Amino acid sequence: MELIVYNIKGEDTGRKVNLDESIFGIEPNDHAIYLDVKQYRANNRQGTHKAKERAEVKGSTRKIKKQKGTGSARAGDIKNPLFRGGGRVFGPRPKDHSFKLNKKLKKLARKSALTYKAIEKGLYVVEDFSFDQPKTKEYLSFENNLKIADKKSLLVLSKANKNLYLSSRNLQGSKIIIVSELTTYDILDAKAIVFAESSFDVLEKMY
Repeated sequence: MELIVYNIKGEDTGRKVNLDESIFGIEPNDHAIYLDVKQYRANNRQGTHKAKERAEVKGSTRKIKKQKGTGSARAGDIKNPLFRGGGRVFGPRPKDHSFKLNKKLKKLARKSALTYKAIEKGLYVVEDFSFDQPKTKEYLSFENNLKIADKKSLLVLSKANKNLYLSSRNLQGSKIIIVSELTTYDILDAKAIVFAESSFDVLEKMY
């Protein structure tokens, strides 16, 4: 598959990029995608959920009524989970939700996601560009030129560019990432993925 290389004005530069079939043309593996996205979301969970149990609730340990003769159920202290203000039974505790996956599986998942994007025609290529200073208006103009301003977009760069990052961070639905940090979740989350021309060299070395 070939993609046209556009400039910052959205004009055809006359050049084309051949997509590597081993990255953008494989047989997609849906289960690998599922596992990689699951790991990404799990690793981003804080896991700080906590509820106080009976031993942790503040209150007296005095037996609130006698054991027998009241006609009602027996009860111990006021921290009983059955009473209002008592401790919670088997409440959530801090937990690390992260888990590991093999590198080969993660690569397969990303290749599968990129293949789906290629099939959906959601990939674009622009020649390398930068701004002299952060300008959100210029970045929005760039998106309008490519006709992706109304889509959730992802710009993939070969290396970090502070001015481009600062120009895009106020735009909802626009994200910039370097190719070495590209995740399966990012690929699937974006409706339009724009690759800087130089990022393909890094991508091919990685995969």
